Amino acid sequence: MSATNSKFIGLKSYAGTLRHIKMKIVKVTYTANPGFAEQNMMNIKAVMTNLQRLNYPGIFYHACIGPDGKSFTHTAFFKSEEDHKLLNDLPAFNYFQQQLKADGFESPPKQELLTLVGSSKDIFDLKSAQ
Repeated sequence: MSATNSKFIGLKSYAGTLRHIKMKIVKVTYTANPGFAEQNMMNIKAVMTNLQRLNYPGIFYHACIGPDGKSFTHTAFFKSEEDHKLLNDLPAFNYFQQQLKADGFESPPKQELLTLVGSSKDIFDLKSAQ
């Protein structure tokens, strides 16, 4: 077997593992009102500080801001539906959502459910699931 075939078989095995993991990936994009963008960033940082402190092993969540300074993209990886509920029940997350809804949006949130194709880092210890 050639090295190329060996690598391909390894990728097929990894892809097969990804299909069997019931991971949930949620991407949300929106544009905040310009005057609220800075407060929104502080609210997001409060959520992230809480998540880092609680260190939930089934949540990998990040948020980014676009070059316009008001467009946000949040991507959250949940190992299970229960992990998603942990985020939704977090007081800092609820405060973030309430503040954002109260201020209004320049562009409303768009939510997408994604499927992982691959990752440069091990998410939720996928290698041990093989």
